[in-house]
Amino acid sequence: MSARAEIVALDRAHVWHPYTAADLWEREDPLVVASASGAWLVDVDGGRYLDGNASWWTKTLGHGHPRLREALARQCALADHVAFAGITHEPAARLAEELVQVAPPGLERVFYTDNGSGAIEVAVKIALQSFRQRGRPEKTRFVALDGAYHGDTVGAASLGGVELFRRPFAGVLFECLHAKTSDPLGLPRVFAALEALLREHAATVAAVFVEPVLQGAEGMRTYSPELLTRLRAVCTELDILLVCDEVFTGYGRTGPMWASAHAGVSPDMMCLGKAFSQLLPMGATLATRELYDQFRGDKERALLYGHTFAGNPLGAAVAREVLAIYRDEDVLGQVGAKAPRLRALVDDLAKLPGVSRPRALGMVAAVDLDGEASPFEGEASDYLGAAGWRVYREARARGAYLRPLGNTVYLCPPLTIDDHELDTLLSIFAESVRAALA
Repeated sequence: MSARAEIVALDRAHVWHPYTAADLWEREDPLVVASASGAWLVDVDGGRYLDGNASWWTKTLGHGHPRLREALARQCALADHVAFAGITHEPAARLAEELVQVAPPGLERVFYTDNGSGAIEVAVKIALQSFRQRGRPEKTRFVALDGAYHGDTVGAASLGGVELFRRPFAGVLFECLHAKTSDPLGLPRVFAALEALLREHAATVAAVFVEPVLQGAEGMRTYSPELLTRLRAVCTELDILLVCDEVFTGYGRTGPMWASAHAGVSPDMMCLGKAFSQLLPMGATLATRELYDQFRGDKERALLYGHTFAGNPLGAAVAREVLAIYRDEDVLGQVGAKAPRLRALVDDLAKLPGVSRPRALGMVAAVDLDGEASPFEGEASDYLGAAGWRVYREARARGAYLRPLGNTVYLCPPLTIDDHELDTLLSIFAESVRAALA
């Protein structure tokens, strides 16, 4: 039995994969990755594939960046893990300072957790407990956008607006009011409905959670920054916390360091993950001084929440090096130079029959296939659609890994992908869409 066959057999015998239908998986011929470097995944048989989704939107600096590996090795030689209750250490303390320096103004405190969903859970609990400790215990509800995705833990999934992901857990998820981001009459009506919802329920709403400007899992849908700017003003007026989920959109994915910068807003909390640490499970929730001060006083007012690996020194050391690389290699400048090429690609593809709604923002570009119902008719993206998987197979045959969102196909490559590799990836994407539609 070949090494590949043995790995696949062991996997099928024992592994349960995320977001994967078991019967379909057992019929698929999967990629079996042996190594990864830069923008490339390398199969055990030596096949090379450009990573078109940056390994679930995480590897903004590509695979195997030598400085990240060196930072991990240095810290591992000093201390690989210590508890973060009653203990602090240099990597976590210095990382917090550096995060605050680059964060939107007003975010001055950092709570560490172990992934993006955990960062969302922290924000939910901070919101609820802070209002309770301010004498507003009735503020226990949340608002999010239709089509929102904020993670897969129970609290994070409760905020989600993709019905397919919520349906299996109906009756367990807590209540969240969802405001639609799609309306045939455009932004004024969209925001009018959102504002009306907030004003109607202001007395009981603790926080609004948003993916700023770009909703990922809903199909790479963009919305006007004006919506977020106005939302900030309304939340301030109504004493509702604004939480920006930058797990996907942060670290330059949409152009600036934070997607909320498109709207010029500072949230009350900001959640980080994915590109934050790149190599290790690590997340963070940034909060204002005013929120932190609500937890002063008796011990029972403390935030009684945490994770075993919260603030772990390995993750913190690597996350510090990520920020250093962003500074030293002008990663945001690279995004500005490359982004127009992604925009041009999808605009050109949109001329094809069967391709609709080209959109691009920073280093994200997407189109819809096969006459998917437009979200401007109030429909969510067709996550279970088959059209995107035809593109996946065509791209794999040409040397690229793309993971569609049903009938939505998109590119989300490492921000540091070099120009030649980006040209190759764009060409494969275009060829694969054309072949899938043939």
